[in-house]
Amino acid sequence: MKLSPIRGTGPRSRWRPGNWPVRWRLAAASAGLTLAILVVFAAVIGNLATERVRNDFNHELRSTASTLASNTRIVEYEDGTPLVESPLLHNYSLPDGAITRVLGRNGEVLAPTLTPHSVELGPVSSEIVERGSLRVAAAAVLNSSGTVVGYVQYGRSEEQIDSTVNRLWLLIVAGVLGGTLLACLSGLAIASRAMSPIASLTATARKIADTRDPSRSMPQPRADDEIAELARTLDTMLRSLDAARAERESAMQKQREFVADASHELRTPLTSVLANLELLQTSLRSPGQAEDREMIDSALRSSRRMSRLVGDLLLLARADAGRTGERRRCDFAEIAGNAAVEVAPVMGARDLSVDNDHPIFVEGNPDELHRMIVNLLDNASNHTPPGARIELRLRSSEDSAVLEVSDDGPGIPPGQRQQVFDRFVRGAGPADVATGPGTGLGLAIVRAVAHSHGGEVEATESESGGALFSVRLPLTESEPAITRTLEPL
Repeated sequence: MKLSPIRGTGPRSRWRPGNWPVRWRLAAASAGLTLAILVVFAAVIGNLATERVRNDFNHELRSTASTLASNTRIVEYEDGTPLVESPLLHNYSLPDGAITRVLGRNGEVLAPTLTPHSVELGPVSSEIVERGSLRVAAAAVLNSSGTVVGYVQYGRSEEQIDSTVNRLWLLIVAGVLGGTLLACLSGLAIASRAMSPIASLTATARKIADTRDPSRSMPQPRADDEIAELARTLDTMLRSLDAARAERESAMQKQREFVADASHELRTPLTSVLANLELLQTSLRSPGQAEDREMIDSALRSSRRMSRLVGDLLLLARADAGRTGERRRCDFAEIAGNAAVEVAPVMGARDLSVDNDHPIFVEGNPDELHRMIVNLLDNASNHTPPGARIELRLRSSEDSAVLEVSDDGPGIPPGQRQQVFDRFVRGAGPADVATGPGTGLGLAIVRAVAHSHGGEVEATESESGGALFSVRLPLTESEPAITRTLEPL
């Protein structure tokens, strides 16, 4: 089966408009709409303004040509020599590079004094024509009887008008870009202001997710709009979740208390059963009662195992229900030494060393702490081969008492170092929960005792490659009068 790549997960996908934040998309939409409107408006206004400027230029050419023609006289002498009289020709020829020329009625150039300033303006035309970079207009010169005796041509360069048109379009383009930028900034500001209530809702939701406390209330926006409706809906949902959590916690608390009470009540009949079985075992000593004795021994072993299981369940149930034993200031080093003395006889060929030569005081229940250390030592003994070395070390680190139990056995795989503290986990992992003599609750009790005393426990690797269990408990102020040394086992 061929799998197609998932789209939208690469580094480039974040720059796609669909992946932008909402405020950016709103600002981009505002800027795009404004740009489209300004472009259409600028195109219409720019063309109209350009056409108006060029029409004004052409009108000025015609007006100037007519003025020159009305102030020009062409007189012919008897020998046919024409005489041009026009006091304005020189004045209009000087500014803006304008060029003037007087022609006779047949198109011949008159007034030779203007020839050095003239260029080829072409024949006379009633319309404005282009001659190179010039635009040329012509007007007829009339005599006193109204007869056409000549023409005046007036030409000006288009450079000035082109410069004016270019400046006009530059201003229009700058206005379009400036308006688009202002629309983008104003759209971003308006979108940010509009999205601020949603940002407040998001921040509150993130705090609720971090603290897992649905009892907090969502901030209510001032305006009664869609965002306010969303806030009320989320607040109603949180109230429902808080009520459901309270009901669940109440049910779980009742269940924990029931398990704790049931485990406590089971200990009395189990103790009676164990006592009766032990008495019955003692009474069956004759050789003919060997078969009955084996049955009693089997029942006694099962009863003892059940008694241990009930005791473990009782301790865990009390921890779950928050029923802690009496706490007092106690010497953690002394408790560790007593636990090591208790476990030493069942270590077999394993070498147990204890380092607890300095008193370390903690606030806790001595029996529970003793049980925690015994479980750690039993766990090390059960999972190391004969001849292995097991070390119990106790030290203080800043404001914590640190208890370490290490061995040089096979160790714990990294993927199971958290699972070993779960209940009914034995052997290689969670799948192995039904083999071996243990109950799978030893390390779960270690974690429960550590947490109930305000501490923590972790499983790592020792320097020799085996398992290392570290327990940290809060320290109390020590009393200098107590000084002793415990010999290592």
